[in-house]
Amino acid sequence: MIELFQRVARHADRAAFQDGTASVSYAELLRRSARAASALLGGGGDLTGERIALLAPAGAAHVVAQWAIWRAGGCAVPLNPAATAPEIEHVLRTAGVLRVLVAGMPEDALRAACAATRAQSTGLDALEAAEASGALPEPAPERPAMIVFTSGTTGKPKGALYTHATIAAQVRMLVEAWEWRETDRIPLFLPLHHVHGIVNVMCCALWSGACIEAFERFDAARVLERVAAGAFSVFMAVPTVYVKLIEALEALTAPQRERCTRGFAALRLMVSGSAALPAAVHAHWQRLGGHALLERYGMTEIGMALANPLHGERRPGSVGLPLPGVEVRLVDEQGAVIAGEDQPGEIHVRGPAVFAGYWNDPEATRRAFSDDGWFLTGDVAVRERGYYRILGRRSVDIIKSGGYKLSALEIENVLLEHPAVRECAVVGVPDDLWGEAVAAAVVLRPGAALALDELLAWCRDRLSAYKHPRRLRVVDALPRNALGKPLKPAVRALFDEGA
Repeated sequence: MIELFQRVARHADRAAFQDGTASVSYAELLRRSARAASALLGGGGDLTGERIALLAPAGAAHVVAQWAIWRAGGCAVPLNPAATAPEIEHVLRTAGVLRVLVAGMPEDALRAACAATRAQSTGLDALEAAEASGALPEPAPERPAMIVFTSGTTGKPKGALYTHATIAAQVRMLVEAWEWRETDRIPLFLPLHHVHGIVNVMCCALWSGACIEAFERFDAARVLERVAAGAFSVFMAVPTVYVKLIEALEALTAPQRERCTRGFAALRLMVSGSAALPAAVHAHWQRLGGHALLERYGMTEIGMALANPLHGERRPGSVGLPLPGVEVRLVDEQGAVIAGEDQPGEIHVRGPAVFAGYWNDPEATRRAFSDDGWFLTGDVAVRERGYYRILGRRSVDIIKSGGYKLSALEIENVLLEHPAVRECAVVGVPDDLWGEAVAAAVVLRPGAALALDELLAWCRDRLSAYKHPRRLRVVDALPRNALGKPLKPAVRALFDEGA
């Protein structure tokens, strides 16, 4: 990752972080991280890949901690500030962390986890106050740089290991695809224990000499105020943020809303990721905010792999084409590579941006890759007119009913198009006749009324166009835990495939 610091030095006098009139320059980040790195070394020459966790708010302090670990030859392990003590303890034990860098006062959960694992918590301020002494090591590109833990949807979270070369490949790919430049300005309110915030926003911006405005958390009113003031040129968020922004914009007076929408229209790029963007939200945002959101696809283990183009057609409901340097293939259940279009298959990815493996878990790493070196994402997609469209997780979102493979995400998109529907979730539930039936939980918009027969008719008309259910039957209730949580009062329906 030495290339990052070489690039940063070229932007020494530029502002890396800006908050109102206060700013932190690239030169200051380099100076502060050098002092902290020297203190971490404690007179030694190289941390030789020691895993050091970090817990710091978004902003300069987080970068100083991350860079200090890298510049001392260590491997950074970012922590989730909202995690519980058992969750933090799992990360510390799995990664073998003995030291944690903390900006500010450590929370009770971190104290408890450190006590349980005997990891030492060290304040970043104390490290920065030390005088830099001696030369810093220059880690090779293949050295461990960062361990990012997965969300744990298929068991306990696993630590995905990135080398310096992996991170550099991910950043170069996105800088090229999205034409990052030093004049760019971007808000940062995404979590910094996930790839979206760490790489897509923070690393890409700093690599390019751009300026970041960090928010402690997402605050729709404050973000809209800054957008209206013309503070940004690039905007990256998850679908939930765009939904909240739509709600906030529609609650404004007409003059206030117009000022904000002008600010959004002036942005050169708006990206949505980390979850599927419903086509209805894509269309709503384009009408309201004046932008066709650029949707992309990635995951912890691979960084980004697919994206709609910066220049060209951005197709709602699609995640576009392979990014520079990324190879993508679809494979059917028999293990055959799908050469044509319109046939669903599991996404396999290969390229220099793919992670090195799961830390201290060789068996999970072995299962994650094919014999010929492709990472098996577990996500199912279909290629349509060249573009990829995600159908969902192979084990969760693909519902096998009456011999058909149905996409829960696709059905959710259709339900969300109904003007009375605010939220919905679709799962497969056991069915003696069809194997699995499609169960939908629907939450209506405040004040909206929707008869069940009307909803069924709406689904019948639109889902048939997707080669989905022809016959539908109604049940009295959906199992309480089918969606993993108690259901709010909602319209409940089951859809049967195969008529």
